[in-house]
Amino acid sequence: MTSPTAFEQAWELGDQVPGWLTVDQATMLWRAVLRLGPGTRIVEIGSHQGRSTTVLGIAARSVGATVVAVDPFVEGKLFGGTPTRTRFEKNLARAGLTDVVRLEAEYSTKLRREWDERIDLLYIDGKHDYWTYTDDMLWSENLVPGGEILVHDAFSSIGVTCGIIAKVLCGKRYVYVDRAGSLARFRLTQPDWADRRRVLAEMPWFLRNVGIKVLLRLRLRPVARLFGHDSPYDPY
Repeated sequence: MTSPTAFEQAWELGDQVPGWLTVDQATMLWRAVLRLGPGTRIVEIGSHQGRSTTVLGIAARSVGATVVAVDPFVEGKLFGGTPTRTRFEKNLARAGLTDVVRLEAEYSTKLRREWDERIDLLYIDGKHDYWTYTDDMLWSENLVPGGEILVHDAFSSIGVTCGIIAKVLCGKRYVYVDRAGSLARFRLTQPDWADRRRVLAEMPWFLRNVGIKVLLRLRLRPVARLFGHDSPYDPY
């Protein structure tokens, strides 16, 4: 019997935290961090209870990097407020990451305006409306040239996808690379037409996901299964 790999050990801890991140998406996050070096900084926008933060943090420790987790922990039924923050902090402590992860309990759109630290990897999983997402992409003004941006719920959220169309497909700063489910990887560099065509190629998958969301709202899960979606949750 072989010993578990470092990633498998990290995912065992991360998978115990409630949230919406698949093992393939965790693998993409893990590999992105391993491409960094000592002294580098990762910024995560939207941490919730720390599912992705755990994976990022363990990977960061292995290369000598640090993670800044940005989440306002908004009160209310949807986000959970203070109890969610308590769970987040407990999950980080359980994973032994309190010295690797720095929490900034603030709105990303507010913190960005006063941020002056270099960023080596940016992970965005914040509020999914167009305005917040496109503002969160502006964190890339502090990203190193050629740095990677990972975006969760890309091509599955109307607000985020509209932001990708506006800022990636029609923009001049970002290149779409690939995705794991709804987790898309971008690079801070000027795109060419081949890069833009890769964004257009994802539009059928985006429309499929919107259709599945409609079916789930109408409680038509058997019909959603015909499109390959066998889950009570929205595609992610």
